[in-house]
Amino acid sequence: MLTALILRIVETSARRAVWIVAVALLATIMIGSYAADHLSIDTDVNKLIAADLPWRQRDAAFDREFPQYTDLLAIVVDGSSPDQVDDAAAALEAKLNQRPDLFTTVRRPDAGTFFEQDGVLFLSTAEIQATLDQVIQAQPMLAALTADPSLRGLLGAMDLFLSGIAQGAADRSVLDVPLTAIADTVQSWRDGQHRQMSWQTLLTGQKPRSEELRRFILVQPRLDFSRLMPGEEASDYVRGAAQVLGLTPDRGVRVRLTGEIALGDEEFETIASGIVLTTLCSVSLIGIILVLALRSWRLIVPMLVTLVMGLTATMGFAAFAVGKLNPISVAFSIMFIGIAIDFSIQFGVRYRDERHRHPEGMDAMRATARNVGTSLLVAALATAAGFLSFTPTAYIGVSQLGLIAGVGMMIAVILNLTVLPALLTLLHPPAEPATVGFGWLVPADRWLLRRRRLVTAGSVLLTLLAIGTSTRLSFDFNPLHLRDPHTESVATLVDLIADPATTPYTIDVLAPSPAEAARLAARIDALPSVFRTIQINNFVPEDQEPKLALIEDAAALLAPTLQPPASTIPPDVPALRLAMTRTAIQLRAVGGAAELRLAAQLDDASSAEPSRIEQLAHAVVGSLPNRLKALRSMLSAQPVTLDTLPAPLRRDWVAADGKARIAVFPKGDSSNNAVLRQFVADVRSVVPDAGGPSISLQESANTVTTAFVRAGIFAVVAITLLLSLLLRRARDVALVVCPLLLACALTTALSAALGLAINFANIIALPLLLGVGTAFNIYYVANWRRGETHPLASATTRAILFSALTTGAAFGSLALSPHPGTASMGELLSLSLAMTLLSTFLVLPAWLGPAPTTTAPAPQTAIAIGTDAAVKGQKIP
Repeated sequence: MLTALILRIVETSARRAVWIVAVALLATIMIGSYAADHLSIDTDVNKLIAADLPWRQRDAAFDREFPQYTDLLAIVVDGSSPDQVDDAAAALEAKLNQRPDLFTTVRRPDAGTFFEQDGVLFLSTAEIQATLDQVIQAQPMLAALTADPSLRGLLGAMDLFLSGIAQGAADRSVLDVPLTAIADTVQSWRDGQHRQMSWQTLLTGQKPRSEELRRFILVQPRLDFSRLMPGEEASDYVRGAAQVLGLTPDRGVRVRLTGEIALGDEEFETIASGIVLTTLCSVSLIGIILVLALRSWRLIVPMLVTLVMGLTATMGFAAFAVGKLNPISVAFSIMFIGIAIDFSIQFGVRYRDERHRHPEGMDAMRATARNVGTSLLVAALATAAGFLSFTPTAYIGVSQLGLIAGVGMMIAVILNLTVLPALLTLLHPPAEPATVGFGWLVPADRWLLRRRRLVTAGSVLLTLLAIGTSTRLSFDFNPLHLRDPHTESVATLVDLIADPATTPYTIDVLAPSPAEAARLAARIDALPSVFRTIQINNFVPEDQEPKLALIEDAAALLAPTLQPPASTIPPDVPALRLAMTRTAIQLRAVGGAAELRLAAQLDDASSAEPSRIEQLAHAVVGSLPNRLKALRSMLSAQPVTLDTLPAPLRRDWVAADGKARIAVFPKGDSSNNAVLRQFVADVRSVVPDAGGPSISLQESANTVTTAFVRAGIFAVVAITLLLSLLLRRARDVALVVCPLLLACALTTALSAALGLAINFANIIALPLLLGVGTAFNIYYVANWRRGETHPLASATTRAILFSALTTGAAFGSLALSPHPGTASMGELLSLSLAMTLLSTFLVLPAWLGPAPTTTAPAPQTAIAIGTDAAVKGQKIP
């Protein structure tokens, strides 16, 4: 008989306590050493879902066609002027290209020779005409600046204009815009601000658009997935390079990191930062709860040692079975501690209770083994079955977690039936002066028994209401909502999402050819939820002939003016002082308000320290050489066709086999799940096999929810079958399973009512609920089968309560984490645990009814849980 076997194992462990503990310690050391050498973490979140799913295969096919879009670290550079942001992005790009050991690719999708030379063709004909008119009007100044692109050259050109104004030969209004721009820049310099004058705005006369103040650098860092943050070294280098180059907010430039790599790294960093707080709270609460439950260090220490041994052994199995943990399966330790400590508390509290009845330690140990040993084993088997039901799912993260946690349950119960009795024997806790149950709950037991029909009817009604409310429970598939909004990567992503033109929540479509891409993009553009599409044909400007004619005419007039001299000698500080003094005199001669303002500023600047004067010169004309170069490039624009597009740009949109990529951008707030659902549905109505981030988000959610629903059904079926085999009576099986289903219904209903959506993080509460709920219910049913008449007043209730409090302390502390996903996990776990206790303490005793009082012969194969009768081959009817 099973109970007899367990009794023999516990008794032998107690009698051979020294040998058992010695062997266990030696095994723990060896297994721990093996785990330390062979167990690692693979933080690649792309491996959490099976790669053979159709949508994963489409994503993989796209990645093979366009590998430059995988594992991206997106660098967002913002500046106060187009000149500044262009120069900053170019400088940072050059700096990163010096470290091929950290970056496999570095590219700017919005820059390069093509955009510098032919980008003007993307403007309308009217916009080009206006820009060229402005540049032609500034030709005299451009000539002077080309000859001397310095502050001295600028002031010299102004002197000529001012002289002409004084003589009545020039229009004073021509200098209004330049004077204001220079005066504002000088004032910022006097105020200690690093503001750079925009020559692009000055030359074109156009106010910069928002997209002109932002540039992107896309890099593919070399990743080390053995580290918690695989891209940390590359990200640190980018931030350090920005500091070295002076690309800081106090200088008018902001460099931020986002993208897949930055988001993942900062998420793990946020989780890790909360571990200290949650661990301290968890350990402190668990310590207090164990003291209240057991009252003796001679009981607490054996339990903690057993727990550490079990965790180490489970880690050893994980090292052998999987080798590398993923970001989900790494939570096996939390699962193990939360449930394995329950086994120890059940055994320990029962041992305390038996020491009151049996002052002799060995007698108490035998009684404990008879009364709780088999129920512990059944609970462990049922819990393991629940966890292992998650193994055959497409959600690899939870599949791996289920395997490790399932085996961990068996390890835990074996150690609690061998090592724990040995340690208790060696430390020999004192006898208990009184029973350890809750005698004051006897009236509650009697009330539940008298009102069992009322409680049963109420619980059935509550279940139906809960099921109805549960239909409002939503699944939040957007992982952005699980991340800390205060981290740089998330804040930057939210900023990008706010603009439909830069949101990363796009859809990727592959067309057979560029020509087919144009036709397909036209159909997609007509969809109501689509903001725009981009494909290779968009890089061939329209109406090129009239635009090129305008540029050609302007080039004939301006080209000689813009030819730089063979060499120029930059002015020194004395030359700059002299130039500022001369220009101030000229400005006063003209006498306007703007002129007098700038004259006073130049007088003040001319007496500044040499380093300050150099800073002023850089602020005024620092971006000028690059703008003159860009102007020369613009005037050399050439006809653009698909064949003349530069190879890197073409490779971003056309694969090696000729397939063309279409990027589809959503209209509206793409952080809104409803918007994304409609966007995906609309695009799929035209292109069913589309892929990309928006589709991956929703397919991931579908995969995860399907996996958990199936695994939950498998778990309930597996637990039911196992209990049917062990309990041998359908009613007893129902008494274990039905309160579990009630707890599930109440948890989902309250989650819906409280607005707590299910997400990728907190959905892990389901296997825990199954494990804990099954164990708690088995303990009560076992007591009832052996004739327990007051379940709430029994020692089992004390054990369950403090076990739940211990588990709640371990998981509830997660709600304090600064990481929203982890916090939601703690909230849902605490809620599910509370509902489990509600169904176990208030509903199950009423459902049990009066305890059996008669016995009958049992077949030799029957397994009766935790009874003396079972040792004699009898079962409780």
